[in-house]
Amino acid sequence: MANMRRVGTSVAGAVAVAAVGLKVARSPQWQFARLGGWSIASPSAAGWATDFLNAAYFRRPRGSREVDDLRLAFTVLTTYWHQLGRPLHGLDVAQFHRAFGVERFLDGTQSARATLDRAQILEGAASLLGDWFPAAYPDDARRGWGIAFESESDKAAYVPEQRLRSARLGPLTPPVAPGKEQTWHTYAPVEVADGHAALAALALPETWPDYASEIGRFTPLRSGGIDGQTFEIEVVGHPTSRTPVFLRAYVTVTRAVTSADPDALTAYVAELNDGMARFGRDEPAPVPDDAELLLGVDLTTHEGHFLGNARNRLLLYNRQGRSYLRAAGTWDPLRWDLAQLYQRVGYAAQHAIWGATVPEESMLHQLADRVG
Repeated sequence: MANMRRVGTSVAGAVAVAAVGLKVARSPQWQFARLGGWSIASPSAAGWATDFLNAAYFRRPRGSREVDDLRLAFTVLTTYWHQLGRPLHGLDVAQFHRAFGVERFLDGTQSARATLDRAQILEGAASLLGDWFPAAYPDDARRGWGIAFESESDKAAYVPEQRLRSARLGPLTPPVAPGKEQTWHTYAPVEVADGHAALAALALPETWPDYASEIGRFTPLRSGGIDGQTFEIEVVGHPTSRTPVFLRAYVTVTRAVTSADPDALTAYVAELNDGMARFGRDEPAPVPDDAELLLGVDLTTHEGHFLGNARNRLLLYNRQGRSYLRAAGTWDPLRWDLAQLYQRVGYAAQHAIWGATVPEESMLHQLADRVG
């Protein structure tokens, strides 16, 4: 009988531990914590991958770097992940050190020690990935999804769902609070020289990593076009030479409207502007009354996003003979833990990525520069 009681106690204890573990795994804090870093790299690779990005961009003096140097460095990492066919591991640092270590640590003549200039990144990438890489990176026909491909046929054969398998994609989390309790915000517009070129670019999700800023990048995870596309967002909070914080989140396009459906476009503008007028606090209309909307895209968050239940709209419109990109966001009141994180990291990153103040930090500026 005593043995049976001990067995019963052990079983009950195991069930209790399992229940607590399940509760923790389902908690919002855990769901957020598990989305740190990158889906292409295991935690054991975070240190050397971060050091590589630091050397290629963040540690270099601002006057001696370009945002495309950071995009190049990310492309090296992502292309290596694609070649390996698995997430990057801690032991992969040996290959990286052979390709980039001498230039980073010993050679201080071409660039400061612990840094890499663009020529050194390309030279190391040719050693690591293949001598075809330096010519493939600037070739639009051989670059997509943040990867450089040896040939156009290799690019055509790529299946973006390969990255989705490691994405830890939770359920969609659109805003659910009453409108008056939500935050409604319209970001400043960014002018783009050619609205139709911007429209064509946005319609090709595989090109979105080409518009990454120094603090944010969007990588598509599904085959096909923009409607229904899911993006992995990599956000850099506190981008300094010593303490960049890499956060990961996911959004899916739950609505996309263009001039191909004028009625849907008109209804979209009316609904968005009305909501901002009723619930925004002295916020301007996302689409001005005298503007012609070319594209409206709703990006809805997934579980674990640092904005919680949220939806962001990416807008492209013509006004008075000029074209503009703009974002307008809506999100529920933040939980206390997310509110703290948002104040420390999320607020600055969110406004910088979608804003118009610092071109190096704004994805909209980077897109405008690319298509301009």
